Amino acid sequence: MKIAADFLLTTDGEIRSDLLLITDADGQILSVAPKHEHQDNDVQRFQGCLVPGLINTHCHLELSHMKGLVDTGTSLLPFLRQVVKYRDFAPEIIQEAIQKGDQEMAQGGIVAVGDISNKTDTVQTKYHSKIRYVNFIEMFDFLQPGMTAATIEQYRTVYDHFELKAGDKKSLVPHAPYTVSPALFGYINENNAEGTCISIHNQETPEENALFEDKKGEFLKFFQGFGMNMDDFQPIGKRSIHHTIQHLKPKFKTIMVHNTTCTADDIQSALTWNPNTYWATCPNANLYIENALPNYQVFLDQGAKITIGTDSLTSNWHLSIIEEMRTLRKYCSYLPLETILTWATKNGAEALGLDADLGSFEVGKKPGIKCIPVAQKNNKYELENSSIINIF
Repeated sequence: MKIAADFLLTTDGEIRSDLLLITDADGQILSVAPKHEHQDNDVQRFQGCLVPGLINTHCHLELSHMKGLVDTGTSLLPFLRQVVKYRDFAPEIIQEAIQKGDQEMAQGGIVAVGDISNKTDTVQTKYHSKIRYVNFIEMFDFLQPGMTAATIEQYRTVYDHFELKAGDKKSLVPHAPYTVSPALFGYINENNAEGTCISIHNQETPEENALFEDKKGEFLKFFQGFGMNMDDFQPIGKRSIHHTIQHLKPKFKTIMVHNTTCTADDIQSALTWNPNTYWATCPNANLYIENALPNYQVFLDQGAKITIGTDSLTSNWHLSIIEEMRTLRKYCSYLPLETILTWATKNGAEALGLDADLGSFEVGKKPGIKCIPVAQKNNKYELENSSIINIF
């Protein structure tokens, strides 16, 4: 099969107009070839840009039933209180929403998802899905040593019940610096193999740093509201990411999620600790919750590898990487579309440990082939409003 469009995203992150794909009948890449060598009538032609299947590195599919229930713009802690309030629904409602969320992502060109799981609600949908899932079984004990053993038992049960289809993965992961004790980090360190992909929510709100720097801010009231005693908690005099890198071993491929308040020093400290650190941004969720976005230029200056996630329908209007890219172009137009597309494809596949098959048009890979609506305007590439085409 010969497939051509106006443009094509190359492995090195360029948008080119002079290349096409040659594949077998199942979408495996046989060649990336010059268009002028293939002018015959059997070329399938599309309008837009050919890209590999999109990668969503951060999602909470199990929360899909809460779409539209939680207020926007409240900041993180009021948001989390509402999530707890609305979490339990009738099983049939939860299952229907999970199935719809999975279908939305597949139709939107997403071929792999790093998905947070606190329960087993998503197991059956994922087992039958076209999408490859890296399941992050998320653990938290709210920095309460007395809760660690029960937390381990609870989430180990979830982990053991996750049935995987071919190509899917699972791992035990920490929720966030402010919810994981040193002992729980220790369990996670010892019960994941070296090279495993894990994720952790990181620096989503200024209050998180305030807790670890000098034991101030709204997190103390948040914990007290759930009956948690913080009398024995000792701040480390540093920002929250340092709690993570102090207690999490650097033997994993680690995805830091959100990173809204990250500084250059935070990023460099993490990359020195573990060069296999990736940075998942969820722009629509950040705007939904905190009305804020990270300073992406700081990440670029540090050579950090950014990926893109959707978060959940609790904190977003869509499970669409295309919509995340549109938001980035709207509010951060200094980011070239080529860069954003690399975040959504190659970087995402690398972060999830799926780059042997996905993320780029390389011979032998079967990454999915999508045509996204791209046009060239004023010497820049822009996303149009039409829909994505799923070729493979």
